[in-house]
Amino acid sequence: MNFSYLPVLIFPMLLCFISSAAGATSDTLNNGGNITDGETLVSSGGSFTLGFFSPTGVPAKRYLGIWFTASPDAVCWVANRDSPLSNDTSGVLVIRSPGIILRLLDGSGHAAWSSNTTSSAPDAVAQLLDSGNLVVREQQRSGGNVLWQSFGDPSNTLVAGMTLGAERSLTSWRAPNDPTSGDCRHVMDDGGGVPGSEMTSYSDSQNEVAYIFNNTADAPFSRLVLNEVCVLQRLAWDPASRVWNTSVQAPRDVCDDYAICGAFGLCNVNMASTLVCSCLFGFNPVNQSQWSMREFSGGCRRNVPLQCSNGTTTDGFMVLRGVNLPDTDNTTVDMSATLEQCRARCSSSCWCVAYALADIRGGGGGSGCITWINDIVDIRYVDKGQDLYVRLAKSEFRAQRERRNVAKIVISVTAASLLAVTVTAVTYLVWKRKFRGLRRKSGGQSASNKDLGDEALELPFVSFREIVSATNNFSEDYMLGRGGFGKVYKGTMLVDNKQVAIKRLDEKLLIYEYLQNKSLDSFIFDASSKRLLDWATRFKIIKGISRGLLYLHQDSRLTIIHRDLKSSNILLDSDMSPKISDFSMARLFGENQQEANTSRVVGTYGYMSPEYAMDGTFSVKSDTYSFGVILLEIISGLKINSTQFTSFPSLLAYAWSLWNDDNAIDLVDSSLVESCSSTEALQCIHIGLLCVQDNPNSRPFMSSVVSLLENGTTPLSVPKQPLYFSQWYLEAQGTGENANKSTNKMSVTVLEGR
Repeated sequence: MNFSYLPVLIFPMLLCFISSAAGATSDTLNNGGNITDGETLVSSGGSFTLGFFSPTGVPAKRYLGIWFTASPDAVCWVANRDSPLSNDTSGVLVIRSPGIILRLLDGSGHAAWSSNTTSSAPDAVAQLLDSGNLVVREQQRSGGNVLWQSFGDPSNTLVAGMTLGAERSLTSWRAPNDPTSGDCRHVMDDGGGVPGSEMTSYSDSQNEVAYIFNNTADAPFSRLVLNEVCVLQRLAWDPASRVWNTSVQAPRDVCDDYAICGAFGLCNVNMASTLVCSCLFGFNPVNQSQWSMREFSGGCRRNVPLQCSNGTTTDGFMVLRGVNLPDTDNTTVDMSATLEQCRARCSSSCWCVAYALADIRGGGGGSGCITWINDIVDIRYVDKGQDLYVRLAKSEFRAQRERRNVAKIVISVTAASLLAVTVTAVTYLVWKRKFRGLRRKSGGQSASNKDLGDEALELPFVSFREIVSATNNFSEDYMLGRGGFGKVYKGTMLVDNKQVAIKRLDEKLLIYEYLQNKSLDSFIFDASSKRLLDWATRFKIIKGISRGLLYLHQDSRLTIIHRDLKSSNILLDSDMSPKISDFSMARLFGENQQEANTSRVVGTYGYMSPEYAMDGTFSVKSDTYSFGVILLEIISGLKINSTQFTSFPSLLAYAWSLWNDDNAIDLVDSSLVESCSSTEALQCIHIGLLCVQDNPNSRPFMSSVVSLLENGTTPLSVPKQPLYFSQWYLEAQGTGENANKSTNKMSVTVLEGR
């Protein structure tokens, strides 16, 4: 059973207590002793009290119970919940041995409740511990065998140190003011869970899997209560306000209903509409018509039978990430086995259908092994869930790559002949829209794979279910960051165990190669990280980006305009090789198309070329302008709109001023002083200023830029001062003299840099 955090609530038990001021204050009841109505036992630390009480509004009924001393309405255990005493204050709890140890007698001497435990010990004693447990022992209070304990006979409450299992369950009260056994019962039944700060599983001598609830150190006192409407709540005591706060509860949603999706079904409460169930990969509904009617309990069955004979198999395992483990009925637990041993053990048994780690506490990778036979049920996505390895026929892994009925999520554009840059990930939906436009312009001829490059591209097919699994249902713990149009998550794909970065745009998805060094801006703009990029590395990055743009603009059969090229969209792999990313705004040009115009400008201030920002006109030269900005950022370690400038509106104006005064070398990042080649640095600054000229016709094509970077002796033309855009930028920020005047009717969407 799984839980989510809820707003703070107060959960009153609605009880009142009748007691006398002359009650006992000891924690122990010796053999032959008794407690009458009005007397109490109080644990040594004062945390718990045992005595008689009446619920609010029902003064005619008396019960013997244990409650949290600081909050008498927090009754944790009731002895005679189904046999209340009449309100004549004549009830008495007696301890006798030999014979039945504990008995609760009414005014007529009849037993309303007993411990149902006998002992031949001549001197048994009962003690109320500071854990809230009433314990009866032989002989001395701290020694001897335990004859009976209230923890072994729970009511509706679980406190720290108590365990639940097949033989120990919680039963609700009938009403908030009626301790009588209600209609709700919570039992582990060798599977499931309860909300707590720590849950420790173990197997006892009867091979019963049980759970023990413990409070973490220094945490406030908390208890689990199964209330009268079958909701299991965790309540934490706030001593300052003296109220109980509800932190978590279950069921929190439809997926908490036991086995709602049947065998091999997976519940996801975040799925659209009421279709919360899906079959695991490699399975389909047993009864599709029932599933269509939202009746999922029939579960799922395999598409392909397992291939196993005499322990020999060619089957494999699919990892399902971020889920709660299935019901542990029909399981084998070995706490000494490793995950690899667990896999081998499951593979060698024709009956084993899944395996998982048994204990994942401590962050050390986990230990122990659980293996399942026959059907598995009660699987759902949860925050901070576990990995479950489900057995599939080998052919299912091949079919996963070949299926055509799964949505095409991503297409990668790779410059295979260029080692420095791989352009990663354009959504199928973006390409499809562009292809439709090209088809209309070419008289109905559709673009083929050949149009995308010299070689046909094999399109990978990835299901949404796999993406949800890879990201633990888009868990915040898996989030790498957020861009202009969505969040980016880290994930591990099912088939090849490859790490990827997944960007979620509403319901459109981009899948990227995961790059551990993240983006260029996280290095060059960070005071400590920038020192990791010496001049040789920065020059390599500059040349790599230029080659990537050359591929997009020229080497691909269809010209690709990125339109949002910036430092945060340049990712770095483990070798610090750059990769151009985020093609959510990319546009495609046909063979004879040179430029286009849009009425909706989308981009990032400082990186947008003047003609695009002002008129909505874009071309390959727009990307050239953005490249020039990035180049100057890489050299200087300064952002295009850095607040360090006091006399200049932007990095471009600052760079131009230094270059015009023959002080361009002063633009170089101070962290590069020891590693910098002044010749290469000055050449790059010169190229950068050529790329950011206001007139797009004055900017070089990327083919020329690549050539200039590779051949340092090539003569360069003189750049023109970038005035037009500097003035426009001031006005766009509301600081220019014409800040209140505008004739531009276009829609401009600005993306803030990460």
